[in-house]
Amino acid sequence: MPNPKRRHSKARKNKRRAHDHLFAPALAKCPNCHEMKQPHNVCSHCGYYRGRPVHDVK
Repeated sequence: MPNPKRRHSKARKNKRRAHDHLFAPALAKCPNCHEMKQPHNVCSHCGYYRGRPVHDVK
């Protein structure tokens, strides 16, 4: 395997890593209990999805 002949500068390294940050997850309000939840997922607070109960929440 070929190896680099010269080290990469800090600027070049940081430009490459500019897109490696994390994003906050998208949140939407549950229409049943009005808690924040991820869209297209069952609400972990009330157990409803698209207006129907899907599983029991204790």
